[in-house]
Amino acid sequence: MKELEEVDHRHIGKIQDLFMWDDLSPGSCFFHPNGAYLYNKLIAFIRKEYLFRGFQEVVTPNMFNLHLWKISGHYKHYADNLFLLKVDEQGYGLKPMNCPGHCVMFGSKTRSYKELPLRLADFGVLHRNEISGALSGLTRVRRFQQDDAHIFCAEDQIESEVMGQIEFIDFVYSLFGYEYDLYLSTRPKEKFIGNIEMWDKAEKALADTLDAFCKKRGKTWKVI
Repeated sequence: MKELEEVDHRHIGKIQDLFMWDDLSPGSCFFHPNGAYLYNKLIAFIRKEYLFRGFQEVVTPNMFNLHLWKISGHYKHYADNLFLLKVDEQGYGLKPMNCPGHCVMFGSKTRSYKELPLRLADFGVLHRNEISGALSGLTRVRRFQQDDAHIFCAEDQIESEVMGQIEFIDFVYSLFGYEYDLYLSTRPKEKFIGNIEMWDKAEKALADTLDAFCKKRGKTWKVI
C-alpha cells in the first residue's frame, strides 16, 4: 500500500504542487502554476500532432438547448449524467461530450464529398454529473478537458481513418512509455442509437482495421 501511495498521482500532485481539490467544486481540479505549465505543454504537443495529421481545431459552446441532446439521443440514454439548468424558461444542459456540437457545425452548410474526410479537434471543457462516490483524483471527475476529435468521412474511408487514429494513439502512448491493450466495444443489447445495419457495418470496419494493425505490430485485440 505504501508503494502504491508513492506512485499515486494524487500524492505526486500534492508533493510537486501541481493541483488541488476543494469541496466547493467536487470532482473539479484546480491546477496550480506548475500543473498548468505541464497541462499547457501537453496541449501544445497534441495540437502540433493534430496539425501534422490533418485536423482542424474548433471551439464550441459549453451549453446547449436540450433539443440538441434529444436529437442526439443523449437525453434519453444519458440524462442522469447531464448537468441541467433553465435559461429563459427553456431547458439546457452543459455538454458532457463534444460530438453533438461538432455535428451541428458539420450540418451548418451543404458539404461536398471533396471536403471529406473532415477532421475536427476540440479542447472544449466538459462536465459530467458523476456520482460523488465514484469521484477519484484525475481519473474520475465532473469537469475535464480531453484531446477530443471527430472525423466526418465517406463509408469507404472508415478503415483508413480508423487506422490513422490507432496509429496516432500508438505514437502518443509509446512516446510516454505506456503499454496498452486493444478492445472492440460492440453495440449494446438495449440502449443504442442508430440502426443495426449501420452498427454491423461499423463493427466490421473496426474489426478489419484492428486485424490489419495487429498484423503489422504483432498485437492482438478482444471484443468486449
